[in-house]
Amino acid sequence: MRRHLRTLAVTAVLALAVGSGLRAQGQADADAKAKAEAAATEAQQQNAEALKRAEARTRLIPLSLDVVVSRYQGEKKISSLPYVLAVNTNDNSPGGVCQLRMGAQVPVPTTIISNKDAVPTQSFTYRDIGTNIDCSARTLDDGVFQLRLNVEDTSVYTNAQAGATPTVEQMPVFRTFRSTNTLVLRDGQSREFTAAADRVNGEVIRIAVTLRVVR
Repeated sequence: MRRHLRTLAVTAVLALAVGSGLRAQGQADADAKAKAEAAATEAQQQNAEALKRAEARTRLIPLSLDVVVSRYQGEKKISSLPYVLAVNTNDNSPGGVCQLRMGAQVPVPTTIISNKDAVPTQSFTYRDIGTNIDCSARTLDDGVFQLRLNVEDTSVYTNAQAGATPTVEQMPVFRTFRSTNTLVLRDGQSREFTAAADRVNGEVIRIAVTLRVVR
């Protein structure tokens, strides 16, 4: 009788142990499944966000850029030339870079002496002056745009005080300013990105850019 009771007790203990082990294993399996499902959901969300960002970086967004080239003599502004450019972001086509060419040609006299009769004759070559602007744009995250802006300005020297034009042996003197910059701007944001002083007459050139998204 006692042996039978001991056998029943041992059997009950084993049953409880097995049941506890099965419940623990089942809970562990459920926890592992929940973690796997959570990880899969998070991965799907990250993939969706990455896809959304990738689409935003390839979508064409029209921008309007105000570029102002100003010259200062000390604190006095002596000239200000505004330009308005239209550029599309993420445009990788051959014509995706916005280009502006504004200028004229200045005749430059040259003297030619013929070896035959040694009589000097005067002719003219033409030098381009004006402003060249090249711009491209691409989309970054959180409504931010990256601009690649190249500005080149060529002009004839003039004396702001006397109105005279410096010359070398009666030839006009030209000056050229070039600037290439990468800017990061938001819609409606402005930035003055270049300030350079002319070593001949002391003029300071400043370039300001304002970005707007075309609605």
